[in-house]
Amino acid sequence: MPNSKLRTGMAVTFGLIVLLSLMPTILGTFRPTALAQPIPPPSGSNQNATDMQAGAGEPRLPTQDGFTIRVLASNFSAPYNILYGPDGALWITERTGKNITRVDPNNGLRLNSMSVPGVYQSAGQDGLMGMAFDPEFNSTRHIFVAYTYANETAEEVDRRTKITRFTYDSGTGTIKDPVDLIRGLPASIDHNSGRMTFGPDGKLYYTIGDQGNNQFTRYCLNIRAQALPTAEQVASHDWSTYQGKVLRINPDGSIPEDNPQINGVRSHIFTYGHRNAQGIAVGPDGDLYAVEHGPNSDDEFNHLRAGGNFGWPYIAGFQDDKAYRYMNWSAADNCQDLSWTQTGPAPEGVPVMNESDFKAENLVEPIATFYTVETGYNFTNPACGELRSVCFPTVAPSSLHMYSFDKIPDWNGTFLMTTLKSGRIFHLVLNENGTALAGEPQELFRSENRYRDLAFGPDGRTIYVITDSFGFAQNLEGGATTSLWTPGALIEFKYIGQGNGSPGK
Repeated sequence: MPNSKLRTGMAVTFGLIVLLSLMPTILGTFRPTALAQPIPPPSGSNQNATDMQAGAGEPRLPTQDGFTIRVLASNFSAPYNILYGPDGALWITERTGKNITRVDPNNGLRLNSMSVPGVYQSAGQDGLMGMAFDPEFNSTRHIFVAYTYANETAEEVDRRTKITRFTYDSGTGTIKDPVDLIRGLPASIDHNSGRMTFGPDGKLYYTIGDQGNNQFTRYCLNIRAQALPTAEQVASHDWSTYQGKVLRINPDGSIPEDNPQINGVRSHIFTYGHRNAQGIAVGPDGDLYAVEHGPNSDDEFNHLRAGGNFGWPYIAGFQDDKAYRYMNWSAADNCQDLSWTQTGPAPEGVPVMNESDFKAENLVEPIATFYTVETGYNFTNPACGELRSVCFPTVAPSSLHMYSFDKIPDWNGTFLMTTLKSGRIFHLVLNENGTALAGEPQELFRSENRYRDLAFGPDGRTIYVITDSFGFAQNLEGGATTSLWTPGALIEFKYIGQGNGSPGK
């Protein structure tokens, strides 16, 4: 359908994978104990991928007309980010493994694995996250890496995030000479986001989530996606208000002089009012685009505009007063005495706000939502049982990439969006003026996987995709599963032309 609100007239509704449910602190409630640990990394540096798990047999692969599909490598430790490097290798961050692993894209052999020093990881969404190559990598050998670390001055674990520039030494196969661009950024057990990319302006763009506040074990903590820093906070390098933001950073970590002034203060903040933007990409017009997780509905595909307010937590998706209403648990005087519920209704004492009650002159609405549902929508689907969030009308977008080749017909200048719980990759095409989707998204590579990120090969025909090591996904019948087809894997999708293609070729 050509309109920008993609509603529930679909064969199957989708739901948000509650990534917080992977946290060790709540595993007993939200996921089976059998999946409590990620698949361990391989013992040998050159183990290739076709051996998925011991005794598991051949991995199950999706089918897609026009593509051959094979597993290149497996047993990664929660792979998070994949890049096709200027050196011709695939670079993969392993969130729980705390390593950057280089892989030969031809045969899946591990070339080397580089430990990132100082990474702290103990929960469902912290650890080693995004990375980006210096645009001048061939001369500088610099790579920028984001990760959580423990603030050593705190008596208890106090997570923070930093972005560090390393220099790659191809002779030793290691990273060295760390230089922190920025440290002390917000970090949490949930909703860290942690995606980054360089824009055509030479600036580094970085996403930070709302820390998972106002839900699950953090339901009495306030969402600060609307909070903005004072001049005094910026001067003292207090970045505590950077939750729920997209940052625009000079390559040395300083604040660009042409960053937007918001409420009279210039900081690293480029846009704000975000929930959990796990995908960011440069579009065909040179602008930045992002995808982010909604709550129980309304995942978003956004066009980022300098100084723009994207509404969260007062608005999810469009400002339309439909199913989403902001239940501010953290504002309840007796919050600690309340039992948090994912879908409501809110108990007495919890303020509830309609979307239309929020006023902002710089509000930016999304290009599209996945999916907007009407007031009174029943979020309980018996097909998903206790894993009901899998059936929520969301897809859990996990990355966004623009295709910039001419090898696959009609793809040049369009986007691919990986998703976690819906087990598919969406092909998104903008209309002529870039304000909406030109049609209904094409669903590709449907599987019972959690697709975490992808990278395009330089031939324009090959797509490399990494999958989560564990978690919930939608099964092909529309229910929920915890048995992923190819967990912790690197999969190659190669285009060979319409009317051809099957897995294993």
